[in-house]
Amino acid sequence: MRDNGGEILGSGRPSRLTELIDWPEAERPTAPQDVDSAPGPVSVDELAFARREFAVLLGEFRRSAVLVPLDAEGDLWSAEQGGVRWVCAFSDEGALARFARARGDAGREWVYRAVLGARLLDVVVPLLPGPAGVALDAGSEDGGVLFPPVAGIVPDAVAVDAGGMR
Repeated sequence: MRDNGGEILGSGRPSRLTELIDWPEAERPTAPQDVDSAPGPVSVDELAFARREFAVLLGEFRRSAVLVPLDAEGDLWSAEQGGVRWVCAFSDEGALARFARARGDAGREWVYRAVLGARLLDVVVPLLPGPAGVALDAGSEDGGVLFPPVAGIVPDAVAVDAGGMR
């Protein structure tokens, strides 16, 4: 497989966080109401809330088809930042178009492939050399989301915090 991901999109094992993501809307946690506005240490409640919210977001990503542009060689497009290879994925054509405009490449045709988020994390990421994750909606107004190469997001064998071998 080449550096930009290739076309291997087989299935992989689900994340350990999947048991947290299927909460009915009525049971989803709400943000703690007694949070001070002054900066300071994060409370246990705030940390637990943020983890649950991220688990929900991760679950939605894993179940969704996202658009991944292809490079000139037909591989999944990726970029390296800070020693991590990031597969760039977009939630829809509008997000991809905003990214193209931000890069100054809005005039060219962007060929892309629809890929299930779980396949990116469980199959594509382990095939890339070195630490790798997925960047969703890079260049968007809200900054997008990063799914880094850590346990619970990518397979433990390639998670940097689980002693994954690269």
